[in-house]
Amino acid sequence: MSSHVYKQIELTGSSSTSIEDAVSTAIAKAHETVRNIQWFKVIETRGHVSEGKVQHWQVSIQIGFTLE
Repeated sequence: MSSHVYKQIELTGSSSTSIEDAVSTAIAKAHETVRNIQWFKVIETRGHVSEGKVQHWQVSIQIGFTLE
């Protein structure tokens, strides 16, 4: 197994559907410009409430990717 060096960045994804969709949205957007994404870690979960109902989920994540 070769050694790897990783870099981490923090992102926040949002979704009106679910926490998982918010995470997937953030990762999909990062994938457009960041190569070699290897893992993610949920840092914070929060949401927007209107009229007593959850309207949007907001999830902050760190993603790690290998440097070339």
